[in-house]
Amino acid sequence: MIKKYIALFCLILFYQCKNSPASETQSKPETSKDELILPKGFETTVFVDSLGPTRHIAVSDSGDLYAKLSIEQGRQGNVALRDTTSNGKADIIKRFGDYPNDGRFATEMRIHKGYLYYSSELIVYRQKLISGQLIPDGKPEVIMIDEFPIRWHNAKSLAFDNQGGMYVTFSAPTNVCEDQSRTYASNEIIQGEYPCSQLDILGGIWRFDDSTPNQRQKDGTRFATGLRSIVAFSWNPKDEQLYALNHGRDYLHNHAPQYYSQWDNSVLPAEEFLIIKKNSNYGWPYTYFDPFKNKRMLAPEYGGDGKREAGPEYEDPIMAFPAHWAPNDLLFYKGNQFPERYKKGAFVAFHGSTNRSPYPQAGYIIAFVPFEQGRPFGRWEVFADGFAGTYPIKEMKDAKYRPVGLAEGPDGSLYISESKQGRIWKVRFTGNRENFGLKDRVPVERRRFMSHLRLPDEQKDRLNK
Repeated sequence: MIKKYIALFCLILFYQCKNSPASETQSKPETSKDELILPKGFETTVFVDSLGPTRHIAVSDSGDLYAKLSIEQGRQGNVALRDTTSNGKADIIKRFGDYPNDGRFATEMRIHKGYLYYSSELIVYRQKLISGQLIPDGKPEVIMIDEFPIRWHNAKSLAFDNQGGMYVTFSAPTNVCEDQSRTYASNEIIQGEYPCSQLDILGGIWRFDDSTPNQRQKDGTRFATGLRSIVAFSWNPKDEQLYALNHGRDYLHNHAPQYYSQWDNSVLPAEEFLIIKKNSNYGWPYTYFDPFKNKRMLAPEYGGDGKREAGPEYEDPIMAFPAHWAPNDLLFYKGNQFPERYKKGAFVAFHGSTNRSPYPQAGYIIAFVPFEQGRPFGRWEVFADGFAGTYPIKEMKDAKYRPVGLAEGPDGSLYISESKQGRIWKVRFTGNRENFGLKDRVPVERRRFMSHLRLPDEQKDRLNK
């Protein structure tokens, strides 16, 4: 396996040198056409355009696609789409959803046991899918209610096991459970509340029954804790375990400038890929994971100084992604259309960073994580890029698209949604499955040299110079 990755790196370097004139400097703007960049053999069509701010998506066994809109008020926050001509483009588009929208973090759209499940910020709903019928039948059935007021990070992501369990995220509204009861002098280290009272009802994942109506948080069971913000969330039927990617904390430099530079603030901490185990603690807000040290560290708000490690009572990630990339969806590929290697792994949608200044913003891609015997191996790969459309990305608003949702069609195609304009792509593989290999991944893997994917140079990449 090491030899394979050395070969890939050499191929990337060869093509990078071949296509990069010696006169080109790092300050020269990086450009990209308004199209996705994928490994050779993959093709995309725009399934639908301009739906409006779109979050997660789901595709039924018949190929109908359902999208969750990010709208703060009104009704009909869902969209149903159908391709009747088999050309990879939706020609029937209908809004539906007889329920009140209650915030722009409304995110989820899942199909489970013949029902379409979706969530607002405070309520999980479901409706029965009827064969041949595009719009689900009847009024939405309320499955779970969050009785607390709307707060930051209020998305209700969902995952389902095969034993009647529905897992719901209750993310924390603060960065690191800051102690708001006191004022701080200039350059003083911000203090965290200890113990963090938010962990009583937030910062974790709860398990509910997948069909009992009108459940409250007290009716569920806290499955795991110490999780700041989970949006990318999925049950893997291959090993029957729950997986998630955690949005790491921000503001290490702002909270403790004595220990962390602006560069540290940009590259720490990791976005964590986790196996969610029952009754486990993942360390928020007391810790963070350092991808360079490959260790869980004590947060400065709780006595850390960038060197002190956290205790062994906290779980470590199975893979560490770069800081602030905002993982917003996770999909374990099950189909047969893509080359065999993809069936053994997971796709991750990175919404992209918003606060890495004075360095370029980063992420804005679909990554692929190879799996072997139920665990990631090697390094993560770039699968789809080109969403932002402009490079370097100085501010989030400069990005044209921000990928957020993933879904697999019955034919094995991959659908990707984005949250700014509401475009959804359909990705198909039309190449040779048997001969697909390292050379076919070079065009997209070489994107790692660009400013939105590589580690920023501490001195040269400051955008405010």
